[in-house]
Amino acid sequence: MRIAGGRCRGRVLSSFKGMSIRPTSDKVREAVFNILPRDFPFKKVLDLFAGTGALGIEALSRGSEEAVFIDSDPRATELVRKNLASCGLLEAASVYRRDSLSAIRFLSERGKGFDLIFIDPPYASALAEETLKAVDAAGLLNEGGTVVAETSKRNPIEVKTANLVLLDERRYGDTLVYFYSTV
Repeated sequence: MRIAGGRCRGRVLSSFKGMSIRPTSDKVREAVFNILPRDFPFKKVLDLFAGTGALGIEALSRGSEEAVFIDSDPRATELVRKNLASCGLLEAASVYRRDSLSAIRFLSERGKGFDLIFIDPPYASALAEETLKAVDAAGLLNEGGTVVAETSKRNPIEVKTANLVLLDERRYGDTLVYFYSTV
């Protein structure tokens, strides 16, 4: 895996052995960032189900000022810290080992808001819809922000939320990517 753009462009990130954690492919990650605005107005980023941290690190590389990485797997949070350090981005990041729903409550209780939120749960789970609803209910997305949710074509997101509107949906092989913004 390589960072596709920004000041860390070309930097290789460490990944996992085996398939216990599925990182977003370089192709899909690059496509997602090509859809987002070129001036990259996203200063605060939340990477839920961070895995390797590639999505949040890509955002930091492209100009985000701070990123919060969440994963429940201790191997993942260790790997995120390693990848942040190798890119010289540790100072701009916070990494927490929590499940997504408790992390959303934790961040909401502290009044946190984000301009860009990535939701990339394990494909075999139904966590994308549940997490999207929780993000909306907690009000974590700042006005004008974007939520990018990734899932398998076998588990499409079909939930409606009170404050988020679907802007775009793309398919890349077995991967579906949804782009939401505030109403």
